[in-house]
Amino acid sequence: MQATSETFESLRNDFPVLKRKVRDGKKLVYLDNAATTQKPIQVIDAISDYYKNNNSNIHRAVHALAEESTEAFEQTRDKVAEFLNIKNSQEIIFVKGTTEAINLVANAWGRDNVKEGDIIVTTEYEHHSNIVPWQLLTQDKKAQLKYIDIDDNGELMIDQLDEYLSTGKVKLVAFSHVSNVLGTITHVKEIISKCKNAGVKTLIDGAQAVPHMKVDLTELDCDFYAFSAHKMLGPTGVGVLWAKKEILEKMVPYQGGGDMIREVHKYETTWNDLPYKFEAGTPNIADVIGFKTAIEYLQKIGMENIRNHELELTKYALEQMEKVPGITLYGAKEPEKRGGVVSFNFNDVHPHDVGTIIDKDGVAIRSGHHCAQVLMEKLNVAATNRASFYIYTTKEEIDALIASLHNVAKVFKL
Repeated sequence: MQATSETFESLRNDFPVLKRKVRDGKKLVYLDNAATTQKPIQVIDAISDYYKNNNSNIHRAVHALAEESTEAFEQTRDKVAEFLNIKNSQEIIFVKGTTEAINLVANAWGRDNVKEGDIIVTTEYEHHSNIVPWQLLTQDKKAQLKYIDIDDNGELMIDQLDEYLSTGKVKLVAFSHVSNVLGTITHVKEIISKCKNAGVKTLIDGAQAVPHMKVDLTELDCDFYAFSAHKMLGPTGVGVLWAKKEILEKMVPYQGGGDMIREVHKYETTWNDLPYKFEAGTPNIADVIGFKTAIEYLQKIGMENIRNHELELTKYALEQMEKVPGITLYGAKEPEKRGGVVSFNFNDVHPHDVGTIIDKDGVAIRSGHHCAQVLMEKLNVAATNRASFYIYTTKEEIDALIASLHNVAKVFKL
């Protein structure tokens, strides 16, 4: 579809929560989309409809409800494959979210492939979920954890990767497709190419990329890719780990029980085929089914249209925020190098105080370390404020943010 600002404005009617009034009748301005996105009525209805009409466990019974539920659940797997150009849906593992996906790899792949003295490489702008699992793994295996630094523009100093790869000890490079704090879009193809030449596996945290731009996993050709449904109009408690079949087949199960077994005997068990080998227990059936509707909603708009919309908003926001007295903006100065995320601080003003003042105007942003304390240390701050945009964000909402920021500057006489 050919999307215009009016098109995106009209989408707001599909999101019940955006009609809310908060803080003494103020119109809600929701700019915390990097934390989670709001849900369109179509997704809400899909989940409700499942519970009203189809509720059953899956992959087991032969009765009508079980067959309907199983079919709907597996249709989401096929939809994910279509959305990301994945050739084999057996490579799609449903998990709780990006965090569980990365932990699955760290445990099911890492424990058999990382040895004493080996190196795992990550970056300074990672979410904790792409740091802590590797800390635990490297500590347990007496391996090493190394970081790719960021420069003053918030971009990775990728030349450092060459130094690590030259040791011949690197087993995995794990990095974000888009930084959840700086919005920096990583040069993923360059990193993947370097790693392939060195015979090193790559894992990408795509939580801030898949919702906002076209991602083609066949084209990227990384080894592992993880993302979450709730950051792309879907429900919480659903995520995806994609990995190449030949890698998944060699990995041991992460959890035991339920669908992941083929046969269980007193002292031995055989595993189910992919992807069920890694989907132990009863899954989050209703929300996986709702996730399909969320993907279809995004497909109808078009991911290139979504990217262009957010780029326009980000450019406008950066231009207006630079005019606010006493403000410091973090990340790349060029809007095209970043996603729809802008982090900022005021001189000598705690981010929580900023967030509280802005909230009184009905504007919802995030104040804190954003699960990225390694990056906060690099920036030499305890926390930042973060405004993040999505398909239903308008320039008028950014104007409301800017007005609130000027109010903060006035209150603190900046």
